[in-house]
Amino acid sequence: MGRTADAVAEGVAIATAAARLDVKNRILVGTIAQGGVFDAGRYLDDAREALLDMAAESEQAAAAATRLRKRARGRYSDPAGTHDYRDRDVRNLRRRARQSAGVAERLTAMAEDSEKLGALVEDAREAAWAEVRGNLDRRLVVEGMRPEQDPDYAVMREARMQALRLVDLQALSSQQRARRKLKGAS
Repeated sequence: MGRTADAVAEGVAIATAAARLDVKNRILVGTIAQGGVFDAGRYLDDAREALLDMAAESEQAAAAATRLRKRARGRYSDPAGTHDYRDRDVRNLRRRARQSAGVAERLTAMAEDSEKLGALVEDAREAAWAEVRGNLDRRLVVEGMRPEQDPDYAVMREARMQALRLVDLQALSSQQRARRKLKGAS
């Protein structure tokens, strides 16, 4: 593989990871925050949209590199700064434009491939579950501690009971009222 192909593959990997993160967050919001049930088909459009957003970003990067390349052609003086390109940078800017265009092309192709979209949604689902599982594990270690494991158990018990009464039970009561109100409106 050449440098351009390697750069395109790396760009696609990075963009795919960003798209997976976006879909993972949508899955978490849709299933936990909104109380939905996971349905892979529901998130295919989200995956397509995320990939196409990344492709558009790559197309913009290609266009920007092309503009910079055209401006740099024929300029031979010393640059005034890091992004003040000169004629000697034209070749590198051309390569960057090709690489960004290649990333955009591959991401667009992925967005049109139902198998790749399904795999992206499945990867996002696994990442969402790993995050939920990790959060539960951490909370169970803290909240599931037995009295004999905590030397400050007796001292902190009253504070925990007060927090339960003032915060947790109030929140639960508020949620139940909201659910009853929502059912009554239906």
